[in-house]
Amino acid sequence: MTSSNEFILPVRVYYEDTDAGGVVYHANYLKFMERARTEWLRSLGLEQDEVAQRLHILFVVGEVSISYKKPARFNEKLFVKTAIKGVGKASMTFNQGIWREKTEGSHELLASGSVKVVCVNDIEWRATPIPTEIRNLFQ
Repeated sequence: MTSSNEFILPVRVYYEDTDAGGVVYHANYLKFMERARTEWLRSLGLEQDEVAQRLHILFVVGEVSISYKKPARFNEKLFVKTAIKGVGKASMTFNQGIWREKTEGSHELLASGSVKVVCVNDIEWRATPIPTEIRNLFQ
């Protein structure tokens, strides 16, 4: 599902995502969240490498908070839900959750997090205002 306010990305847990016990390693939840944010931007027509070349900006993670609720395991089908919490002058804050379908129509939250992404100039590496063309995609 794609909109300018919310995005859902399905993911599959691969063996490489798990620890010796077959449980998703804690840092990989952040990778799932990163993929969801990247795919959301892509669905809105923003390729980050093209934006960097054309506008000389990058989006970098400035702050992360994550809470783990239940473990995901090898070969499970999950989905990552991403929504914008707020847009500042030079940053965007995303609320993200990783879920699994428990039964038909019933979902179970496995991890939730808040990620603040900062727009930086790739020449000076300083925070810079989010370009209007990108800001308009999220309002």
